[in-house]
Amino acid sequence: MKKLLFIYHAKSGTAGIARHLCEVIDIFIKSGYYVDAYQTQSPLDAKRQIVQRAKDFDMVVCSGGDGTLNEAVSGIMMLDNPPLLGYIPSGSTNDFAGSIGLKKNMVTNAKIAVGGSKYKVDVGTFNGNKNFVYVVAFGLFTEVSYSTSQGLKNVIGHQAYILEAIKSLPSIKAYKMRFEFDGKVIEDEFVYGMISNSRSVGGIKGLMGDDVVLDDGLYEVTLIKKPKKIQDLSGIVQAVINTKAKSEYIYRFKVSEIKVSSDEPVKWTVDGECGGEHKSVYVTNIPNAVTIMGAKRKIVAKEKE
Repeated sequence: MKKLLFIYHAKSGTAGIARHLCEVIDIFIKSGYYVDAYQTQSPLDAKRQIVQRAKDFDMVVCSGGDGTLNEAVSGIMMLDNPPLLGYIPSGSTNDFAGSIGLKKNMVTNAKIAVGGSKYKVDVGTFNGNKNFVYVVAFGLFTEVSYSTSQGLKNVIGHQAYILEAIKSLPSIKAYKMRFEFDGKVIEDEFVYGMISNSRSVGGIKGLMGDDVVLDDGLYEVTLIKKPKKIQDLSGIVQAVINTKAKSEYIYRFKVSEIKVSSDEPVKWTVDGECGGEHKSVYVTNIPNAVTIMGAKRKIVAKEKE
């Protein structure tokens, strides 16, 4: 019998996985797996369990938010023969889940975890010692995207993001930074930067455009320069939301690796979690690093249309 290691964060989001635990495990069993279920006990526990135990399993399924997924992927990246990964999102944001067609229904996602389509996805490295699944970011919108209530996003969509960003204007801070990639250099004062591989960031879809490909070895980069006048910032936010709009303050490009340096330490987030303060950052892409289960590809393609 095939063996499945199920690692879940019971308190993630609204603790939905705890309510559906028996049903989820039954789905795994009926799919032909012997199931070993483990509830995480502390930060980094999911990664630790995978590193220590996953080599003895045919598949790993994790349930939690973006942080739990990051831990699971980081653990799998340390294995010589990584198992297939399934994911049941249960956090408050679940940014990467939408990129592979997962929804909010945990029972449906459990079925996809053991019977969906296989997706090869790129995995990023942040300064050589941290992995990330879908985004590293700094600056103005970093906290805004994760502090905006999901209910407000659900009701008024992108406008919720704009409202929260505008509310944060009084505390705007710019950093003098240098970005080196593909033989090019961009140097200026920036209020925000994002290096991503996802169709959703901060619960908002479409921030990176319509041509995000999870396994092309490239990241989508968005950089926002310091506005000359504070009144310009609301227009910048609108241009960030509408990727087809042009703005003299916004850079957009794709890279496989990028070096970032700054005059002072800058706070970064890695998959929505604290990434520390750094004056120098080096981000690289590891193509097709992990295989993860998602919704049937035809369904995902139809949703993008």
